[in-house]
Amino acid sequence: MNGPLFLEVDVAQRAKEGQCICGDSFLSHRMADKNRVLSVLSDGLGSGVKANILSSMTATMALRFAASDMDFLHSAEIMMEALPICQVRKISYATFTVVDSVLKGWTRMIEMDNPSSIVIRDGEVLPLSYREVESPRWNDRKIRMSEILTKPEDRIIIMSDGITQSGMGTYSHPLGWGEEGCRSFVLKTVRRRPDISAGDLAVRVMEEAISKEPSRRSGDDMTCAVMYFRRPRNLILLTGPPFSKDRDGEYAAALKDFEGTKVICGGTTAEIVGRRLGKSIETDLESWSPGVPPRSSMEGVDLITEGILTLTEAKKILESQRGLRETNPAAELARLLLDNDVINFVVGTRINEAHQDPTLPVEIEIRRNIVKAMATVLEEKHLKEVSIRYF
Repeated sequence: MNGPLFLEVDVAQRAKEGQCICGDSFLSHRMADKNRVLSVLSDGLGSGVKANILSSMTATMALRFAASDMDFLHSAEIMMEALPICQVRKISYATFTVVDSVLKGWTRMIEMDNPSSIVIRDGEVLPLSYREVESPRWNDRKIRMSEILTKPEDRIIIMSDGITQSGMGTYSHPLGWGEEGCRSFVLKTVRRRPDISAGDLAVRVMEEAISKEPSRRSGDDMTCAVMYFRRPRNLILLTGPPFSKDRDGEYAAALKDFEGTKVICGGTTAEIVGRRLGKSIETDLESWSPGVPPRSSMEGVDLITEGILTLTEAKKILESQRGLRETNPAAELARLLLDNDVINFVVGTRINEAHQDPTLPVEIEIRRNIVKAMATVLEEKHLKEVSIRYF
């Protein structure tokens, strides 16, 4: 392999019908200094707030123990001792799955009582070899461990038993959808769409599980998380004109020479690039929607949008992941950012005199703050690699 892989991580969740909070917890953390990504899924006993507390504590501890490289059986025993005791069942209990990936090819999976991890490679399910260790201090609970050398386009899918047990007791699925049913669905989905993102695949598994429930009402908390290993996808986003007009040519060249997805946010920015590159701009008025100005197009650019309003709306979508499937330019921008791995913001710092008094650089600060906030969301919530360059 040539260099480390990028790991896209995403999750879809649904709380048990009637509960306001999911009893499953999913955490992921990128250790940039070690080129390593840790992900943990935990399913707490029961449902609702109590289950969420159990799973949140377990996921947090598991993430820290995995990062510390402590013996995991000993770590699991510490976690079990730390969890509160259920007064009804007299046990402290939460399942977990840990996926520990070093992005030069090595990945370790550690499971306790969650459905088995699914690994897809070259359009097939990759058989996993497990070794089991037991903790006699906790009712002989078994922890299963497996290791693989990951390759580009590998996917790892992990889930809580709310997914595999969906439809249990119905005529079509008296014993639930089952692990085999999940594997078959994931495999067919990836074969149909070999480039499907981690987020899209997680959502499709979730939707398929819910479709098997009576009246589409989830009988248990449901979580599906996907890890997608791939060569990094790069995106450049230009927004705001350069501070000095003398740098307009250099600014436009940064986009022209970039290899990857190209985005412009801002009408003035698009005009500068178009003029310098000799390209015309066309506006699609039919793409207008309330609160989001229409998109435009230019040869060689994947997306052109208005500036601050669209960036702000896209940031909200990235934070909440609501509205991601809409057809407006802000949702399209959010999807492009999520579908790429290395995001390069190029931010111009010239004051737009058409918008305000040039002695009050409010717009510059607004733009900078929006880009910084968006970068934080992309790095911390979506594990992207982000850089910001000011012109």
